[in-house]
Amino acid sequence: MKIGIIGGTGVYDPNILTNVKKERVKTKYGDPSDLITTGNLGGIEVAVLPRHGSQHTFNPSSVNYRANIYALKKIGVTEIISVSAVGSLKENYKPGDLVLVDQCIDLTKKRKNTFYDGKKVCHISVAEPTCKNLGKILEEESAKLNLKVHNKGTCVVIEGPRYSTKAESIVYKSWDADIIGMTMAPECFLAREAEICYATVALVTDYDVWKEGHVVSTDEVKATMKKNLENVRLLLKTAIPKMTDYDCSCKHALEGAFI
Repeated sequence: MKIGIIGGTGVYDPNILTNVKKERVKTKYGDPSDLITTGNLGGIEVAVLPRHGSQHTFNPSSVNYRANIYALKKIGVTEIISVSAVGSLKENYKPGDLVLVDQCIDLTKKRKNTFYDGKKVCHISVAEPTCKNLGKILEEESAKLNLKVHNKGTCVVIEGPRYSTKAESIVYKSWDADIIGMTMAPECFLAREAEICYATVALVTDYDVWKEGHVVSTDEVKATMKKNLENVRLLLKTAIPKMTDYDCSCKHALEGAFI
């Protein structure tokens, strides 16, 4: 096994890995967001890729998602844990809570969402866009750590980089979605095409703009992220060594997918 971590700014703690080195990986889809940091955690190989670049220079619409997933596949990653900041669409999904996302609604418009946009047609199943095996381990370990975690959640993925209008936010809330973010799609779909197990740990930073009197600001998002990143790091540090090799339908996603 080799675990990939795709995270936003500040997720990676260099102190949790041993035998650390950085790799520059070239792909036929262009360059990934940054160098990939590899190392060892509890006997498990880990590869860390900052989604927005180490200096947070790529906005959600500009991230080269295909290059990121392809690069991780190229160096042997078999599982990906994605970490991202999200807004809440429900009162009980509070800022500071973590969400193990199990569903998404893709509203992005500009992004390359498949590796197969040439002569080969690939119809993968993404009825369950995240891996249940990975999700179960994260759920069990977060419970042991007494973290405030929601074990499922539907994420509305918008194009960004702007935040929602109030009218949009109210519509998304009416769909009974739980959170809203900008990066899960097409990341989870490309991981499935690459036959990589994929799980998302989402950190709630705000109440979007549906909540009366609540205004989303970048400063608020950053402040909440900073307070709760330690919980994310602790969960990763605890859960990754518990991940052992297993068979999974994610690893056979291309079987029968081509016409």
